[in-house]
Amino acid sequence: MEISIRKTDEACVLDFSGNLDTNTSIDAEKSINSLMEEGADRILFNFADLNFITSSGLRVLLSTAKKLKASGGKMKICGLNQTVQEVFDISGFGSILSLAANEEEALAAF
Repeated sequence: MEISIRKTDEACVLDFSGNLDTNTSIDAEKSINSLMEEGADRILFNFADLNFITSSGLRVLLSTAKKLKASGGKMKICGLNQTVQEVFDISGFGSILSLAANEEEALAAF
């Protein structure tokens, strides 16, 4: 898995590629926590190039959402492919996290 980080006027955008699973979720969480420690309070997860996500990846997202909510921040997720969307639907995360079809829509929602 790779994460590239971009900053826009609306949010800090994290572009994920590969798989967000047990092997990669620890590094992803460290990167996200570092961003929040640096003051990022609006984070967009762009999953357009994410192939798959497991429960470990979902845990990272839930943890991030809780931390941001507690500090008055916001989190959005966009670009889910069919496989990742199915995981969100089955787990119920699609109804508790803010999802958008694409990056433009997500950034406009901030």
